[in-house]
Amino acid sequence: MAVGFPASHIPGTARAADTRDTLSIGLAIEPPGLDPTRGSSEAIGMVTYGNIYEGLMRLDEQGALKPLLAQDWHISPDGLTYDFTLHDGVRFHDGTPLTCDSVKFSLLRAGAADSTNPHRAIFSQIADISCPDSLHVSIRLQHPYGSFLYQLAWNDAAILSPASVAQNISHPVGTGPFVFSEWRRGDHLTLTRNPDYWGARPALRSVTFRFMPDPLSASNALLAGELDAYPSFPSQEILSRFAGNTQLQVIRGSFPFKAILALNNARRPFNDFRVRQAIAQAIDRKALIQAVADGDGTLLQSHTAPDDPDYVALPDHYPYDPDHARALLKEAGVAPGTHLTLTFPPIGYARDSSELIAAYLEQVGLNVTLQPVEWPTWLGQVYGQGQFDMTVIAHTEPHDIAIYDRTPVYFHYHSPVFHGLVEQYEATADTTQRHQLSVQMQEQLAQDEPNVFLFAIPRETVMNRRLRGLWTNQPIAGCPVAGVSWRP
Repeated sequence: MAVGFPASHIPGTARAADTRDTLSIGLAIEPPGLDPTRGSSEAIGMVTYGNIYEGLMRLDEQGALKPLLAQDWHISPDGLTYDFTLHDGVRFHDGTPLTCDSVKFSLLRAGAADSTNPHRAIFSQIADISCPDSLHVSIRLQHPYGSFLYQLAWNDAAILSPASVAQNISHPVGTGPFVFSEWRRGDHLTLTRNPDYWGARPALRSVTFRFMPDPLSASNALLAGELDAYPSFPSQEILSRFAGNTQLQVIRGSFPFKAILALNNARRPFNDFRVRQAIAQAIDRKALIQAVADGDGTLLQSHTAPDDPDYVALPDHYPYDPDHARALLKEAGVAPGTHLTLTFPPIGYARDSSELIAAYLEQVGLNVTLQPVEWPTWLGQVYGQGQFDMTVIAHTEPHDIAIYDRTPVYFHYHSPVFHGLVEQYEATADTTQRHQLSVQMQEQLAQDEPNVFLFAIPRETVMNRRLRGLWTNQPIAGCPVAGVSWRP
């Protein structure tokens, strides 16, 4: 005969409930690999940032710059030399110590000529790194770069173990509070607490990231208690399923989400400004936001998100006007029925936006073929090689407007005027000057329309009400869980 007792009367049950030490997080995209310098995928940082890997600096949840592996630093008056003092006693997960040589190896590797790091140009500005001793690092730049300290908080500035770097793509080794445990591709990736972590001991014993791109399946898993949280939930419509739920809550946060229709400026007909303007005016972006984000978004006129402190609300230079779009295409010699391909990765907003954009472009006489591709293919073919006509993607890096001046960049925009603004922006650390130059850069992009700037949307995190310490803002691609714990 079975006998039941209230849970609170079973020895150890209440204690176990109060000390839960595991966490299951849902993510829409699986990383293509786990080396932070091997690609631009946000998914890499969502697993590794602040968990496996650490840098000299970090960003907190509000986007403020904080020291991490560096306990202090000094910048020379000419803005060329950055001196750092490292924390003593820090070890990588492979047991080797963090030293100046580790920092030198990592940063020079990130900027090496053969590096596949999409931000290689930032680190290639380093002229020299010297090591006065094992805990002091001196970095000399080729010219002043006002964003350098901030860039050292990005994912690809992670400090790596020279002894283990070759295996990082599938078995990452860092200095962080969690160590890599297992990766079942297509399903989940698990990290476990680092028993030898140099900093504060995490409350969680393990965290599992489950890759669930389908929002309906993800919502079912959340409602069933199989997932504890889902940052950046990928469907506004399905969020209504959590209304009034006593176990789950939806928290709105911010992140630098900038959805664009990227145009390959190196290919005809997109190398003609009139065609780019026509494509912009063929798309009803307000209706697009209504359809894709249930109206909960902000029209973008340039490559800066509304949450960015440098953001300015610019006039809509190229409002929806299909008649004018047809006239511009005719003027540019683009014949009716011209065939174009619109490539998109397997992400909800990209798929939904692409389908609607294709319909709008067909209304002005263009013949658009939709080309869905898997995420690794998009990263390699589109982002890596620039082999595409058009693509819908969201950039989620903070303060990244200067990517429009990088060579190569996948949409192949080149502007001497914009280049001059970026040079001035990167040469000064004065916040007022940088803001003014950022506004000018936004205005220049809005006029040139190298891409069609679509929309920004808020970040909606679905999470168990007992969780505390989980980021609900995303100032950078990351989901650090060292400070996460469960309330009783």
